[in-house]
Amino acid sequence: MIPSCLTLQLTPFFPSPLLPVNRLSLLSSSTFPAFAAKSRRLAFAATKAPSISTMAAEQENVGNLKRKIAKLFQLSLDATVPGEPDIEPQVAACTAKFGDYQCNNAMGLWSKIKGRPGIEFRGPPAVGQAIMKNLPQSEMIESCSVAGPGFVNVVLSKNWMAQNIQKMLVDGIETWAPKLSIKRAVVDFSSPNIAKEMHVGHLRSTIIGDTLASMLEFSNVEVLRRNHVGDWGTQFGMLIEFLFEKFPNFEDVNETAIGDLQAFYKESKQRFDVDAEFKDRAQKAVVRLQSGEQMYRKAWAQICEISRREFDQVYQRLGVHLEEKGESFYNPHIPGVIEALTNQGLVEESKGARVIFIEGINIPLIVVKSDGGYNYASTDMTALWYRLNEEKAEWIIYVTDVGQQQHFDMVFKAAKRAGWFPADDRQYPKASHVGFGLVLGEDGKRFRTRSTEVVRLADLLDEAKTRSKAALIERGKAAEWTEEELEQTAEAVGYGAVKYADLKNNRLTNYTFDFDQMLNDKGNTAVYLLYAHARICSIIRKSGKDTEELKKTGKILLDHADERVLGLHLLQFAEVVEEACTNLLPNVLCEYLYNLSENFTRFYSNCQVVGSAEETSRLLLCEATAVVMRKCFFLLGIKPVYKI
Repeated sequence: MIPSCLTLQLTPFFPSPLLPVNRLSLLSSSTFPAFAAKSRRLAFAATKAPSISTMAAEQENVGNLKRKIAKLFQLSLDATVPGEPDIEPQVAACTAKFGDYQCNNAMGLWSKIKGRPGIEFRGPPAVGQAIMKNLPQSEMIESCSVAGPGFVNVVLSKNWMAQNIQKMLVDGIETWAPKLSIKRAVVDFSSPNIAKEMHVGHLRSTIIGDTLASMLEFSNVEVLRRNHVGDWGTQFGMLIEFLFEKFPNFEDVNETAIGDLQAFYKESKQRFDVDAEFKDRAQKAVVRLQSGEQMYRKAWAQICEISRREFDQVYQRLGVHLEEKGESFYNPHIPGVIEALTNQGLVEESKGARVIFIEGINIPLIVVKSDGGYNYASTDMTALWYRLNEEKAEWIIYVTDVGQQQHFDMVFKAAKRAGWFPADDRQYPKASHVGFGLVLGEDGKRFRTRSTEVVRLADLLDEAKTRSKAALIERGKAAEWTEEELEQTAEAVGYGAVKYADLKNNRLTNYTFDFDQMLNDKGNTAVYLLYAHARICSIIRKSGKDTEELKKTGKILLDHADERVLGLHLLQFAEVVEEACTNLLPNVLCEYLYNLSENFTRFYSNCQVVGSAEETSRLLLCEATAVVMRKCFFLLGIKPVYKI
């Protein structure tokens, strides 16, 4: 059966930094499908204020409409069942005809209080009626009604909605930013290996991580964007010895002399595999590097720098900003962390190695190998310790493929055993693994070139831009635009198409990489959305009106049904960003953006803008839509285009 407002449960679920999960939300009213409505639900912390002035809205969440409504219902619930502990308003945004939002507490509340002495309610509908009756007067709300087993439906005031949209236009979209309770987070993403080129496998981590970081930053969280590059390990002995052999004056070598660093890596690996004498030298070189011998350190630094410059070219094209703190950065801290864990009694001997046993997992976390060397677990435990104790992060987010889920699960559980995290997973500090699926080719297998090589990320971006430019030329833009405009738009559309095709999917799923589909100007694609934004900009330009002046002198009206639908969707921006943040799911924001574009198209089809009696109001609605779209693009790492 379907409850009155269907909760969209996204997996994996991470509770909001603002609040605990309320178990009452699991008690749905499952017997009244006639009142079903699609929605997303958040639990809300209790706010016990004696009164509320909605136009002087709480500064903590200026733009979050759902939280404003929840605050009203918190006051109502406190009046309906005085003294009842742990009652949090269950508020859902609805798309059904019964209202804009719905409070679904009645059934869960009834299950708690029925049978108690002095309770006068006869069932959930009566509880719902009481909740509605005790709802404070507010200019936000136009009307309320109770449906089925006590669902309290709220219809918002169109005048209040219009005023708040106009206020955003004057004060800026930042006033609609969510406010999370955490102050600092680490997002660990991208993380390619030195001496290997970035390939399509790095695409998902890079753009998912960038979007999560951007959404957290928009939510006023200080984000430490960390690139945990693979810049340490046994492979460097092989690379350094090959460098010495090929270039005796290695200090004068640059990327031009080495050429393709990936080919250089392959040559050295081939030599390592077939030449026993070279292999012996390479293994000794690792020891000399790790002991700090100057010549080996210099060679290592040179290889890293060449690789780093190649990475930076890709990051610049993607518009992604990170700070590198690779594996080598944490090396000096590893012995101290292992010693501390040993002193706590967590590290045990097992088959010559030193390990931490994790309850419920049949393999241990090896933190020191049997030969005395360190490994990924040593580095990751140390990096986690550093981020908690030195960088003072409250939320540490790791963006890697789903294949590393168990590894990070073990690291996090070991950290909890060490007392680094609270016992309650809903409390901070905490760490989260953001897993993602594979990028597939049309054959349903890992996306590769025809020669079965992994697709280089630079080549993929080149192809996206080339195809995008060809489509623009076919539309006759070469004759209308300068070469610079053509290049910039081709980049924005091409790179944006690649990013959006990835981000619009639930990150846990695999997806098929298809240039034709992602560069289609119809359907849920970046091309369609960018063109929609450009059309809005064109409407405003053709009106000849100054929108900055209209913001000061004009007034938004939401009298037409399609105006109201668009206005409500705009106002839901903040709560959607918060959901995408707290559940670590960029596709939630993509869905919102696509629906915004669809709502605008319907509005524009049915409501004449330029030349109508409502021109000023509708131009301001156009501008508000463009502002919100641009912020969505920014959070998704996509550059907007203003003409097409």
